[in-house]
Amino acid sequence: MLVSAAAELLLEGGFEAVRHRSVATRADLPLASTTYYFESLEDLIARAVEFSGNAELDAMRRRLGEVNHRRRGAEATVDLVLDLLVGPETQDEDARGQLIARYERSVASARHPELRDVQLRLRAQLDELLADVLRRSDRVVRAEQLRRVVAVVDGAVVTALGEFDPQPRRMARGALLEVIDIVAPPTVSV
Repeated sequence: MLVSAAAELLLEGGFEAVRHRSVATRADLPLASTTYYFESLEDLIARAVEFSGNAELDAMRRRLGEVNHRRRGAEATVDLVLDLLVGPETQDEDARGQLIARYERSVASARHPELRDVQLRLRAQLDELLADVLRRSDRVVRAEQLRRVVAVVDGAVVTALGEFDPQPRRMARGALLEVIDIVAPPTVSV
C-alpha cells in the first residue's frame, strides 16, 4: 500500500510530493510505517518508481499482445512504436501526467544512484518490447538502433511537453517518420 501510494504521489506531483507523511496519509497508515518498511525515503521512492515503471510495461505488453506479425509500412510501424513509447493518440490529463512522470523518473535517475539500477532494469525491458514490435512489423532490429529510436521519440516528446499546445505524439510521429526506415529498415523479402 505504501509503494502504491508513493507511486500515485509521484504521478500527481513529482518527486517533491513524496514525503513520509504524505505517503502514510495517502496509504491510510501510521507515519512510522514508512520508516519501518523502508530504509529511507529514497528507498521508498525507488520502489515507487519501479512499481510505476512495471505498470507501464504491463500496459505496453498488453498492447503488444494485440499486434500480429506482418509487414508494415513506415507509418503503421511508427504508430505501433508510439503506442508503446508515448501512449494513445488522444490523451487525457492522466495520460499526460504519466508521460511527464516517466521523463521525470528518467532524469532523476541521473542524479540518484538508487534510481539508476531501477531505470536500467526498466529500460532493458522496454528495449525488448520495442524490438518485439519492430520484429512483428517485419523490420530489422539492431540493439544500437533501438536507442536511436527511443532518443528521437524522447527528444520530440520532451520538446512538445514544454509548448503551449503540447501534442507529444504528433511531434514524435513526425520526427520518427523521418528516420524509421534508416534505424529499423524493412527486412528484405526473398
